[in-house]
Amino acid sequence: MNKIYNLALASILIVYLVILAGAIVRMTGSGMGCPDWPKCFGYLIPPTERSQLDWKPNSDFNKNQIIIIEDELFFAVDDFRSADILNIDNWEKYTKHDYAKFNVYHTWIEYINRLIGAIAGISVLILFISSLKYINKKFLITFLAFLSLVAILFQAWLGKIVVDSNLSANTISIHMIMAIILLFILFSILSIVSNKSTLIDLPRTISVLIIGSIIIL
Repeated sequence: MNKIYNLALASILIVYLVILAGAIVRMTGSGMGCPDWPKCFGYLIPPTERSQLDWKPNSDFNKNQIIIIEDELFFAVDDFRSADILNIDNWEKYTKHDYAKFNVYHTWIEYINRLIGAIAGISVLILFISSLKYINKKFLITFLAFLSLVAILFQAWLGKIVVDSNLSANTISIHMIMAIILLFILFSILSIVSNKSTLIDLPRTISVLIIGSIIIL
């Protein structure tokens, strides 16, 4: 059970980091730093200069790579090499929203937020896989680990909807509520494994982090 405890604790701490990163995203106005999802301007590693989002002649472009033309986003419909003159048939207008600005700081703040979220997802996945060995003896632990996995996958999907909706207030609110629910599922696993029945019974540091994350949200 020590492994489950450590994995649950690690997941709580990483989710807490995601919440902190999300708070920084909100405070800095970086929510649309990456206008698409899961990539960022069509890149696995986002651009660092505005010029990387310009159309260029005799250059290779990858499918779904994004450029900005006259303050509008366009994405490549396929892999191709550009000619001397822009051929708009190779591009399709991005219609999920009309946000078409690039700020390198906003982009990388949002990108780091997504990276931490991905690490949280991996941590919860490992927790669920590890809990399967207890499915007969401690079914509730496995069930809660499965719920945490479903919750974090739902969070990832909500993150996409937040971007596609250009930071809809309602969607962001649901995103925040789900973060609280995920924390309490993970906290429940920690409580069961450590034979603690309440938040107060847990180590003080963990309790402070959980309560603090709720205050931040």
